Amino acid sequence: MQTHVSVVDLGYGDAGKGTIVDWLCASGPVVAVIRFNGGAQAGHNVVTPSGRHHTFSQFGSGTFHGVPTHLSRFMVVDPLALATEASALGNPYHLLTVDPDALVVTPWHTAANRHKETLRGQDRHGSCGMGVGEAVSLSLLVPDEAPRVADCRSRSTLRRKLSVVREMLGDLGCPRVSDVVDVFLEFGSTVSITDRLPLDDGPCVFEGAQGVLLDEWRGFHPYTTWSTTTFDNALALCPDALRLGVVRTYTTRHGPGPLVTFDPALGYPEPHNADGPWQGAFRLGHFDAVAHRYAIEVCGGVDGLAVTHCDVSVSSYCDAYSTMDRIVPGPFRDLDYQAALTARLMTSRPVLSPGPFDVGPLLGAPVVVESFGPTWEDKK
Repeated sequence: MQTHVSVVDLGYGDAGKGTIVDWLCASGPVVAVIRFNGGAQAGHNVVTPSGRHHTFSQFGSGTFHGVPTHLSRFMVVDPLALATEASALGNPYHLLTVDPDALVVTPWHTAANRHKETLRGQDRHGSCGMGVGEAVSLSLLVPDEAPRVADCRSRSTLRRKLSVVREMLGDLGCPRVSDVVDVFLEFGSTVSITDRLPLDDGPCVFEGAQGVLLDEWRGFHPYTTWSTTTFDNALALCPDALRLGVVRTYTTRHGPGPLVTFDPALGYPEPHNADGPWQGAFRLGHFDAVAHRYAIEVCGGVDGLAVTHCDVSVSSYCDAYSTMDRIVPGPFRDLDYQAALTARLMTSRPVLSPGPFDVGPLLGAPVVVESFGPTWEDKK
């Protein structure tokens, strides 16, 4: 680690960003892990050589190495979930700083998110049910009334803004506004609130959440997230960060939406992934070079690749679809184009080639690290 590095998943999430960030921090020195998108819906699994396991959500995946976490202005912070995670980690609040402008998720956002997803029935979008999208959506409707981290220092501001959220979304069986105000004030007095990025102090790791194929504008609408999952936010914070894209040796997806290479016969072990009550089924597919090349293209390229699950013996890979050899990016922010693309992908079938295969040439980028297991010692 001699420069800043940004880590992004080139799939649908779950590729192993957490274990790669953990490895980077073990390779040190790293002065901070900076989170630059998403919120408490992240699930980044880290296993230490001694066997300790934690699924990092808002704390950075370098926490086991004592590396501080900064939640940037692009984060959607959930104080309640953060308190739960902090408790599981031994309350390392001294390692945490939070940008004052970051949005805050409330219990009403979470309840509204789950209510809407339930009403969709068989047409669910695959939400994680954590209220992140609802918080972002409401902030676009009433930007001046959206609760932010800085508001967690003012009882009067919190009471006013939380009352607006409750009025707009409904009661939904949530706690009283006064009770939530007390909890959020405690959060505001516990964490260090600052917009300073420690970029001049030494190398930083920018840890992304979810995956490029779920991006709010470049993902396959409507099975996407309310978050920019490309390198864009990280590069806005640090334009010279190296871009490290993460892929598995096979492609997976949590929840509904396109997974062209899905194969129910694949039985690779998944100790840290399972079907979820909100996301839905966790599916396995053959390595999808078509989809991952699309992700690299809409990201503006990558400087290197991190390939995880190299210890899994894969039998084949996909280098073309029955309907296309390349997923053509559309105009930026054109969701009608993305929806039409989704419809094509849902009817596409993979053209499989037998393995083994070399990820670097398939994706047109150098492989800089391979992971043969869950710990940082398993990287090469």
